[in-house]
Amino acid sequence: MKCKIILTVFAVTSLIFSNAPAFAELFSVSVGVPVSHTLTGKDVEDEEIKSDGVSGVFIQIGVPVLPGIGIDSYNTKIKDSEIYLGTTIYNLYYLLPIPVINLTVGVGIGSTELQCEGCSDYYKKGSANQWYTSLGMSIITLFDLHLSYRSVSSKIEVKAGDANAGKKNDLSGNVMGLGIGFNF
Repeated sequence: MKCKIILTVFAVTSLIFSNAPAFAELFSVSVGVPVSHTLTGKDVEDEEIKSDGVSGVFIQIGVPVLPGIGIDSYNTKIKDSEIYLGTTIYNLYYLLPIPVINLTVGVGIGSTELQCEGCSDYYKKGSANQWYTSLGMSIITLFDLHLSYRSVSSKIEVKAGDANAGKKNDLSGNVMGLGIGFNF
């Protein structure tokens, strides 16, 4: 009877965890790029702000079981202007222990800044926070491809001396990214 139970448990766990690697992961590194940045906020004059492309990088480093750390650094061009929104966010994330897929959840805090000639004279540096998730699939044992979604909340205040002094531009939005992870 015990032998049947042991064989059944072994067979079931072998089927469930058949895609799990047969080695112990020491650490992982993930590198990604933003693909799109959709701005959902409005400026101080209650007009929509739209993006016209984004470029930058996402980097994450982690070890099994413990939370990992990361940084997002990207620039978003504001449509119909020569202004860029520079964003830098430091992240804390956790890779959920799910077989077959790599599901990551995380939060981050950082800053945003409007970048143009003279922007620092009119706008303060803003704070930003985000939550994000990433879904990855292994392509071979040591690598995975993943898609990420970030929900960023950010506001940048207009400096004194302007008619809108003290008001804030809402530069919140959603960022989609693609990346590759390396497990060592």
